Amino acid sequence: MQYLKALILFLVFSSVLHAQDTPDPLLDKDPIAQKQWVDDLYDAMTLEEKIGQLYMVQVFSNQSELEKSNVINLIRDNKIGGVIYSKGGPVRQAKLNNELQAVSKVPLLVGIDAEWGLSMRLDSTYAFPWNMTLGAIQNNQLIEQTGRQLGEHCKRIGVHFNFAPVVDINTNPNNPIIGNRSFGEDRDNVTEKALAFMKGMQNAGVLANAKHFPGHGDTDSDSHKTLPTVTFDEKRIDSVELYPYRRLIKEGLSSVMVAHLNIPSLEPRDGYPSTLSENIVTNILKQRLGFKGLIFTDALTMKGASNFSAPGDIDLAAFQAGNDVMLMSGDVPTAIAKFIEAYNNQDISEARLAHSVKKILKAKYKVGLNNYRPVSPYHLVSDLNRIKDDALYEMLMENAITIARDTTNQLPLRNLETKKIAYVKLGSADGSYFVDELKKYTKVHEVSSDNLDELIVKLQNYNTVIVGFHKSNASPWKSYKFSNKELVWLQEIARTNNVILDVFAKPYALLDLKSVTNIESVVVSYQNSKISQEKSAQLIFGAIAARGKLPVSAGPYFKVGEGKQENSLERLGYSIPERVGMSSYALKKIDSIANHAVNGKMTPGIQLIIARKGKVIYNKNFGKHTYEGSEQVKPDDIYDIASLTKIVATLPLLMELEEQGIVNLDTKLSEIIPLYKNSNKKNITLKKMLSHYAQLKPWIPFYFATLDPDTKQPSTKYYRKVKSQGFSIKVSPELYLRDDYKDSINTRIKDTDLLTRLKYRYSDLPYYILKQYIESHYDKRLDELTADHFYKSLGANNTMYNPYNKVSNSRIVPTEIDDYYRYQKVQGYVHDMGAAMQDGVGGHAGVFSNANDIAKIMQLYLQKGYYGGRRYFKTETLDKFNTCYYCESNNRRGIGFDKPQLGDAGPTCGCVSMTSFGHSGFTGTYAWADPEQEIVYVFMANRTYPSSKGPNTLLRQDIRTNIQAAIYDAIID
Repeated sequence: MQYLKALILFLVFSSVLHAQDTPDPLLDKDPIAQKQWVDDLYDAMTLEEKIGQLYMVQVFSNQSELEKSNVINLIRDNKIGGVIYSKGGPVRQAKLNNELQAVSKVPLLVGIDAEWGLSMRLDSTYAFPWNMTLGAIQNNQLIEQTGRQLGEHCKRIGVHFNFAPVVDINTNPNNPIIGNRSFGEDRDNVTEKALAFMKGMQNAGVLANAKHFPGHGDTDSDSHKTLPTVTFDEKRIDSVELYPYRRLIKEGLSSVMVAHLNIPSLEPRDGYPSTLSENIVTNILKQRLGFKGLIFTDALTMKGASNFSAPGDIDLAAFQAGNDVMLMSGDVPTAIAKFIEAYNNQDISEARLAHSVKKILKAKYKVGLNNYRPVSPYHLVSDLNRIKDDALYEMLMENAITIARDTTNQLPLRNLETKKIAYVKLGSADGSYFVDELKKYTKVHEVSSDNLDELIVKLQNYNTVIVGFHKSNASPWKSYKFSNKELVWLQEIARTNNVILDVFAKPYALLDLKSVTNIESVVVSYQNSKISQEKSAQLIFGAIAARGKLPVSAGPYFKVGEGKQENSLERLGYSIPERVGMSSYALKKIDSIANHAVNGKMTPGIQLIIARKGKVIYNKNFGKHTYEGSEQVKPDDIYDIASLTKIVATLPLLMELEEQGIVNLDTKLSEIIPLYKNSNKKNITLKKMLSHYAQLKPWIPFYFATLDPDTKQPSTKYYRKVKSQGFSIKVSPELYLRDDYKDSINTRIKDTDLLTRLKYRYSDLPYYILKQYIESHYDKRLDELTADHFYKSLGANNTMYNPYNKVSNSRIVPTEIDDYYRYQKVQGYVHDMGAAMQDGVGGHAGVFSNANDIAKIMQLYLQKGYYGGRRYFKTETLDKFNTCYYCESNNRRGIGFDKPQLGDAGPTCGCVSMTSFGHSGFTGTYAWADPEQEIVYVFMANRTYPSSKGPNTLLRQDIRTNIQAAIYDAIID
C-alpha cells in the first residue's frame, strides 16, 4: 500500500516537471485524495454525464421562472457541469445557486464575470476600480490585495471561478471591448498587475482566469457583434500578446479563456475563431506554453464563425481544438447529442474526453466541491460591502490618480493666500463630490454660464481655474470623450487662464486635445466615483501624495509610464476610521451622545470632527441652529468659538514673536507695554500670565459700567444707534460704542487690583493685554494679522472676526438672545461683551469658525508647526508652549494651551496623554489634540442659545469629554 501511494505521488508530481516545467494549477494540496475522488466520480459516470461536465451555461439571478426552469432542466436532464452568473443581485444569486446545486448530482462549478467586484454602491461605484485604473498604481501589493478581497467576495457568494484578470495588452485606443478592462499597454506592467491580481484571488481559494488568449488588445471592433481580426505576425504576437501568459502560467494560473478572434498568422482558415483553432489552443497554449489548467471557450454564441450553422457543430469544433469547458452554448442538448455521436464514431476518444472531464473534476475538488456546503444568504450584502473593501478602494484610488502634466509645478497647490480659485464643470456626469471636497481646503467658486464669452469674463476674477471633466462611472464602456463644444470651451478657458484640467474618465479622453500648450496642469483621475472625486481634490491640495503613472499613451502629449510623483504637503485628508486604526462601529457611540445632547436641549446643534494620523475620519453635524428654527447644521456653518480665540488668534501670533526673539517667556509686561511700567503688573511675565498664574482677576464686566443705572439699557452717554463721529465701534446692529472706550478698558485692566493669593486662576485679561501689545507692535488690527499670517495660507477661509459683514446669516449660528446688554438676538456679532466693545475683535474672544477650519489649526499644532508645505513654527516652539511649567503648584496649564487634569476632574476625559493640549469655549466649543495618538477632536456648539444664564448642562453631563472617551475607546491598533 505504501508503495502504491508513493507511485501515485511520483506520477502526479512528475507531470509537473514536463512541458517547460510548468505547474499543474489544479493540483490540490492533498493530490492523492483528489485523484481518488476524481477517478471514483469519473468511473461512476455515464457517457452523457461525462459530456455534460464540459458545459457551463449562463444564468441570471433575476431571470424569469421559465428561464430558471430551463436551467434546472439542463442540470437535471443534461448533467451540465457548471453555471456562470452575469446579472442580478447577490442575495437572489445565493438562493438560486443553492437551488441549482441541490438539483445537480455532481456539485456545479460556479463562475462569474466579475473583473472589478460583485457589489455596486449607490454612487455607481463597483467594489473595486477598473483595471485601467489599477494599471496606474505602482504598488503591486495593492493589486494582489484587490485580487484577494475580490476572491473573498466570490467565495462568500458560492463562486469558484472568476473570469479575471483580463491580460490583454491594450495598444489600440479605439478598442470597443477592452479599454478600461485592460491594465494598460506596457507588457511588463500588464504582466505584473495580472500576476498580482491572480495570486491574490487564488490565495483566497478562488480560481483565476486569464483572458482573452492570445490577445484582444489591438482590435477596433466588438467581438460580441462580429469576429475581429488581429493582423500581427506570429513574432509580434509571441513577443507582446503572449508575454503575460508565459509568466502567469509558470506562476500557477488556473484557467484561460480563449478569445473570439480571427488571427490569420496563427489560424489560416477563414472564419475559424481562435476558440476553434487547434494550433492556437493545443499547439501554442497547451504545448508551447505548457498550460495544464482549464481552458474555457469564449461564449459560443458569438457571431462571425462561418461553416458552423448547425447546432452543436461549433461546440464539437471547440472541443476538438483543445478546449475543456464550453461556455454559453446556443443549444446544449443538441450539442451533447453531437458529442455522443462523435464519441460513438470514435471522432472523440475516451482519453480525450477523460482529459478534459477529469481536469474539470480536479478543479471542483480544489475549490472544495468534494465537501459542498450551501451558501448562507444571511448578512450577504454587508459581507460584500465590508469596511475593509471601502478602505482598499480608497487606497487604490489614492495610488492611481496621476499628475500627467504640470508645466509650472503648481501641483499640489501651495500658498493658498495667493490663490483665487474657480471650478468649471465639463462633461455629462455629476462633479459635486469633487467640488465639495475642494471647498474643504480653501475658497473655491463654481463658475458657469451658457455662453462662452460670458464665462471667460467671469473667470477674469480668478488666477487658478480647475476644470473638472466628469463622465459616467456606471460601467467601463460608457462614453469618455469630450464633445466638440467642450474642446473649444476648454481651449478658450486655457488660453486666458491658468488651468488645472482634471479628467474623471480613462486617459484616452486626452486623445482629442489638439493642443496642450495653454493647459498648465492635467490630472487623470480615471473614474468619476465619489471616492475618485474626493481623492483627486485631496491630491490637488497635497493632502495625499501623487503616485500614479499613465498605464497607456494618449496621443503625442501623454506617454505611457509618465506621471509626476509628489509627496503630500501634510494637509488634512479625509478617510474612513479603519484606515487609521479606528473602528467605525465603535464611533457610532458618538452619534448617540451627540443626539442625546441635542434632544436633551443642551445645545441646539453640534458640528463634530475627529481626525487621526492626518485623516479626518468622523465629520458629522447634529441638530439645528436654534431649537425653534428649521435650519439644519451644515458643515460650512460657522460658530462663535469664544475662548478658542485665545489659541487660534493671539497665541500663534505670540509664538511667532517669541520665535523671532522679539519676546520670550520671561519678558515682563513693563518691557513691552509702556502703560504697565508703573503698575502693579509690571513684573508679570508672559509665562506666568499665559499659564493663568499671575494673580489676575478672571474677568471684568466692562459693559456693565456703560448701562443706564435705572433702565439697565445701553446708556446714551456711551452709545449711539447710528455710526457717527466718535461712535464707530459696532457692538451690534444699531448700537455703536464710543471710540475712546477701548482706552478705558486697557486702563482699567492696568489699574485693577491683583488677587491676594498666587494660585491657578483662569483669566481673560492676559489676552486683552496681549492684543494691545501685538496690535501696537505691528500697527495693524488683530483680525488683519491673523488672516494674513495664518488663516489665508491655511485655507481657513471660514475663520474670521465679525462675520456679519462677510457671510450670509444663514451660515452663522446664533449665540444668544441677549436680554442684559444688547437686547437682541446675537448672530454674527461676538457673544463676549468685552470683545464686542473692541469692535468685535478680542484677543480672548471674537473669532468665528467651523469645525473643519479649527481642525486645520489644531493639526498644524499637532504637526509641530508644519502644514500645507509650509513651516509656520519650529518644533521647539510648539514644545515650549505646550509645557506645564507650574504642575508642581497644581496648575495644569501650558503657555496658552489648556492641558489634561492633574487630578480627577478637569477639561478632558482623563484618557488622553499628558502631552495633549487644547482649549474650550464658553459657547460650548472645544478643541483638543493628542500628539501620542495623533488625534484631533473639534466640537462646535451654541449651548448659550437661547440664554447663557441657565445651568451649563452640556458641561455638567460631560458631553464633550464623553465623546472624547468614545474616541479613545474606538482605537483598535
